[in-house]
Amino acid sequence: MQMTKQTEEKWEPKIIAFCCNWCSYSGADLAGTNRLTYPANVKIIRVPCSCRINPSFVLRAFQRGADGVIICGCHPGDCHYSTGNYHTRRRMTLLFSLLDYLGIEKERTRVEWVSAAEGQRFVDVMDDFVAQVTKLGPCRRLEDLRCRTN
Repeated sequence: MQMTKQTEEKWEPKIIAFCCNWCSYSGADLAGTNRLTYPANVKIIRVPCSCRINPSFVLRAFQRGADGVIICGCHPGDCHYSTGNYHTRRRMTLLFSLLDYLGIEKERTRVEWVSAAEGQRFVDVMDDFVAQVTKLGPCRRLEDLRCRTN
């Protein structure tokens, strides 16, 4: 019983952050330039635009062991590709209902708008999301045991 308690204390969530190249990724870069820190367990994947994130990417992240997935894009109306983030908003609404059907808590996914000039906002969003997922604990609902590295 004591070993289980120790492993629970060491557990940190695995977070995947899909960030658009033009705003959110630049916001993360600004945070780094300003020496602001966010949790190291957030793994950023840069995409050209938030609308390029296929819902299967999110499902695959959960299947590969992610405990939370966050999608960050440009503010609505400021997208480099004009309407990309509007497509993202519609597509992710449908994805969230699918995740609910699969039994994955809605708190494990999030869409946030972060501009290139909002380095502090990027840090705040990541800190908040990691804390939220940490409270939920490990996500094992879609985990594919064949993909385990342990």
